[in-house]
Amino acid sequence: MTATLGELAAGASTKDDVLDRVLGWVSDRGLDLYPAQEEALVALLADQHVILSTPTGSGKSLVALGLHFRALSEGRRCYYTSPVKALASEKFFSLCDDLGAANVGMLTGDAAINADAPVVCCTAEVLSNLALRRAELDAPYVVMDEFHYYADPDRGVAWQVPLILLTGTQFLLMSATLGNTAPIEERLARRTGREAVTVRTMDRPVPLDYDYRETPLHETVAALQKDERTPAYIVCFTQRDCAELAQSLTSMQLTERAERQEIAAAIGDFRFDSPYGKDMRRLLRFGIGIHHAGLLPKYRLLIEQLSQRGLLKVICGTDTLGVGVNIPIRTVVFTQLCKFDGTETAILKVRDFQQISGRAGRKGFDDRGWVVCQAPEHVIENRKREKRAARNPARRQKQRQKTPPRDRFVPWDQKTFESLRRRPPETLQSQFRIGHSMVLSLLQRDAALDDPARDNFSSLRDLIDGCHESPARRQELLAQAALLIRSLYRAGIVHIRRDQTSGYRWVIVDDELQFNFSMHQTLALFLVEALALFDPAEPDYALDLTTLTEAILEDPRAILYRQADKARDELRARLRGERLSWEEKRTRLDKVTWPRPHQDLLEQAFTIFRRAHPWVGDTELHPKSVGREMFETYAGFNDYVRRYGLQRSEGLLLRHLNQLYKALVQTVPDGAKDEILYDIEAYLRTTMEHTDSSLLEEWESMLHPEIRLQRPEDAEKARRALRDDQLLRDPKAFAARIRAELHQLVRALAAGDYDEAAATVNQDGDEVWSPAAIEGALAPFLEQFGQIDFSPRARQARMTTISKTGTRSWSVAQVLPDPQREDFWCLEGRVDLARRRGPDSPLFILDRLGS
Repeated sequence: MTATLGELAAGASTKDDVLDRVLGWVSDRGLDLYPAQEEALVALLADQHVILSTPTGSGKSLVALGLHFRALSEGRRCYYTSPVKALASEKFFSLCDDLGAANVGMLTGDAAINADAPVVCCTAEVLSNLALRRAELDAPYVVMDEFHYYADPDRGVAWQVPLILLTGTQFLLMSATLGNTAPIEERLARRTGREAVTVRTMDRPVPLDYDYRETPLHETVAALQKDERTPAYIVCFTQRDCAELAQSLTSMQLTERAERQEIAAAIGDFRFDSPYGKDMRRLLRFGIGIHHAGLLPKYRLLIEQLSQRGLLKVICGTDTLGVGVNIPIRTVVFTQLCKFDGTETAILKVRDFQQISGRAGRKGFDDRGWVVCQAPEHVIENRKREKRAARNPARRQKQRQKTPPRDRFVPWDQKTFESLRRRPPETLQSQFRIGHSMVLSLLQRDAALDDPARDNFSSLRDLIDGCHESPARRQELLAQAALLIRSLYRAGIVHIRRDQTSGYRWVIVDDELQFNFSMHQTLALFLVEALALFDPAEPDYALDLTTLTEAILEDPRAILYRQADKARDELRARLRGERLSWEEKRTRLDKVTWPRPHQDLLEQAFTIFRRAHPWVGDTELHPKSVGREMFETYAGFNDYVRRYGLQRSEGLLLRHLNQLYKALVQTVPDGAKDEILYDIEAYLRTTMEHTDSSLLEEWESMLHPEIRLQRPEDAEKARRALRDDQLLRDPKAFAARIRAELHQLVRALAAGDYDEAAATVNQDGDEVWSPAAIEGALAPFLEQFGQIDFSPRARQARMTTISKTGTRSWSVAQVLPDPQREDFWCLEGRVDLARRRGPDSPLFILDRLGS
């Protein structure tokens, strides 16, 4: 059996030993290094920083493995960073295979797995936060994957902070689309005193052929199918285009009967239980997939799994084909080369075009890959008309040219396509910025040093001085930092502590905030200050705090537009019976927008806040009511999707609920929460788990990916124990979670949805409660009262009784409210954590439904 690289590290005492053993290990696997790989490894062993710019599939990971191996052989530490947790997790397991599980660890924002391992996988944000908080971070070697994120407007700062603060580190920076890296080389060398080199090649292991088509898209797809150039990823630029194209392709014969049967077998008993699930299942039967951010995560994961098995012929997806998404494809098809970015329409950037194009061609499967670009639709149509006219000259003069679209369109042609293919990517531009979270980390870093020779803001000044911005911009950042510190002090987030002996003053973070308090949202400080606007004694206090929290989150515009459309339709129906002029009706309809609770109050408070905090700049508040409306009506996820026709935006709704949940948990101080707010948190969590637990698993379950290395039965026990411990950590939140499940059950009973009711009950009791059994038990109640009163009264705390009966068990009773308010019917049962089927199964075991 071939030894792992981890086993080979012992005794590799020189750099020559390291290189020889890496080359031997590679050779044992029947591989040969590409020239660029060998050049990069030699440079790394010469103690140089390396910027590795080579195409997708050219073995950048193997170069990184060489640096990891060097760290192991020297008994030192190497970090691997990526843009997303999914890629960091994938790399964690890959390195466990190559280096040995004992040598690899993983860090997330909330927990550590094998944290003392010599090789640690994490996201760029995690390494950035470590560098901000620890003055002497042990990081001799760092690999930064997908380094083009350095130029990302929102996240680029996380790729820059380690380059500034880790002056003793040797870096390997990798990406397929870097452009001119000379400025970064120069800054990195100057900051660290170590030479930086770029290793670059355009040679691809799987060469790409490029083709410009002036045939209708369906004909292009048919030709690709005939020439065996599928699976194909068809790049669309809106989620609607993805859905409409996928639907139109069902008219084609893309799969044979045997292939459809194989797809059906692979899908198995997968739950397509959201409103869009029916459409998704039908498309998959045709060998067609959809992949974009508007889908539920579980559907995107299913598409990825089916594509990895080669079962899908076509995938219609947006241009944001995610990093860490493993969709093996043979051909990439661009439906257009211009894109609307929310402000203007422009031709794609070279980096974006090449990043997507690079996904074509599957290493180990394909000898070549293909990149196809469609001509504009009006050009294709005019070519068709010209051909028809050529066949019938008498009609030539009657042919009219189709004109290009007036809106959101920039023309392109074959020259544009060739230019995007051949030009180098744009030079990476620094996106450095500071925020409250960064300032808090640096204050904690200085406080930990406890060095009177350094004042409390030395780290902050050093960071800004070393950033890759212009001198003028660095002065602006210093002024902004001073404003941020003063604003934190006014809000009580930080305090002044004076040393009575030396007179030295420290700025310290308030130690009464919850351990996971977060200020990652730009306007988190406004939320903390604006809590005083609402009186805890008022009945809507918790709902108002939810509104305040939603106001600092970005707008999920597709949802808000549908809210406004529905409100406009309802007003239009009411106006039909009124004697108003068309202009009066139009004026009233034009004023309709989505719900914005407390808009005037919040905007007045924000205006005052903006005057006191100039760093806010042009940042706007976003009053809205999505999570609040769902809780007020206690709507189920599917009910809310159907109410507003959000089938194509289910993933957007789930993401917004996840962001709201995290902001309530982490940004609203625990001291400001009441019982109802805990109920809202529990409602959001239960709704997300019942719909698709993928987002919560990314945030929580991935804290312990080492569980996947265990045997299936042991892994299941470990997952259950972790989730149960998490449930019991906060008694208030645990009680709220039980109430949320009971309220979901009552809502399902009130709606007569007995399948849903059965799904919200833990079926590990002494009796299995089928939908028919629940319906039968409830029949006498309905015969007497007609319906269940699922008004807000049903969710009052007095309607639920929870009593502890053991270390991990409780008896539970929930009143079934009736319209006559007699309220002598109830649901009786228990919670027994030992009887849970899985970490995400319901808690409540129903024993009895009766009077």
